[in-house]
Amino acid sequence: MNRRHLVAGTAGVALATPRLAAAQPRLRWRCPNSFPRTLDTLYGAAEIVARRVRDMSEGAFEITVSGPGEVVPALQILDAVGQGSVECGFSSSLFYFGKDPSFAFGSTLPFGMNSRGNFAWLNYAGGREQLKDVFAEANIWQIPAGCTGAQMGGWSKRELKGLDDMKGLKFRIAGLGGSVMQKLGVVPQQIAPTDIYPALERGVIDGAEYIGPYDDEKLGFGRVAKYYYFPGFQEAGPNTDFMVNLKAWDALPNHYKAMLETACAEAYNATAAKYDVANPPALRRLVANGTVLKPYPREVMTALYKAAQELYAEIGEQNARFRKIHAHWDAFRVEQIQWFRVAEDSLANFQAVATAPK
Repeated sequence: MNRRHLVAGTAGVALATPRLAAAQPRLRWRCPNSFPRTLDTLYGAAEIVARRVRDMSEGAFEITVSGPGEVVPALQILDAVGQGSVECGFSSSLFYFGKDPSFAFGSTLPFGMNSRGNFAWLNYAGGREQLKDVFAEANIWQIPAGCTGAQMGGWSKRELKGLDDMKGLKFRIAGLGGSVMQKLGVVPQQIAPTDIYPALERGVIDGAEYIGPYDDEKLGFGRVAKYYYFPGFQEAGPNTDFMVNLKAWDALPNHYKAMLETACAEAYNATAAKYDVANPPALRRLVANGTVLKPYPREVMTALYKAAQELYAEIGEQNARFRKIHAHWDAFRVEQIQWFRVAEDSLANFQAVATAPK
């Protein structure tokens, strides 16, 4: 074949092929965010989604991310998206467990799975299929789109030495974690992220959990509470959600749907990785500045675990859908715990001892 003819023919095809952006619908979506702009990693998960979709569509599909209260209040994202006031939003489904406790599975439950297990259940073990009707009733298409990794147990103004110290503790905690702590006598408070610091400072609450060292340092919790507890039994590897109005989702071309799914998967793993990079040095800084790092007492952890299992049974008695989803979720959780115990936790525990300062 004549090489000049081949090159000329190829060039002709290239010239005749329209640019991607010119061949598809131009969309402009608004995406309010439950998390403040100051939390660059978690807020930034929505920005990753927006940037990747814009790049893949060559600018045809634009998503504008806004902070809490700029378009929609922090804890009203699900309602606004479901009603079609905005096309999409970035939030955490556990914020809405009061509407239906089944929403919590979209994020995490106390004593749930780590970030890998949660991602696996949602995307590859049937979790999203289990949750499809829950979100559809709210007129939402849910896509896992962010993850903090393991969180901390939270801050307290006073030392928590045992179960007696939990009684009457006014503690900010999101989702079903608050219901679990309530069984131990804690008074749970659900407060938007931007309002936690002033509530602690004024003594409206005695303690609070939020995410982990990197974000907690930014929000200044160490200046108003001394004790920092671990582990984060309430959120071992929580997902945050990219929520799309169901009518808007159904109207999308398939390749736009694929763009969103791909971008959200990247955002999930990117946020978890960024927190793994940022949390260790942030924790060192907090301790150096006077934060007292402490584990929850064993008797507290044991009581919390028992309370969580009792809570799930109680909710299941009243809510058949929760009971069905929990059975699916819990079977996978138990299997994952045993697998990680053999394959990864054993090595992690050995290395923790082997690398400890002598």
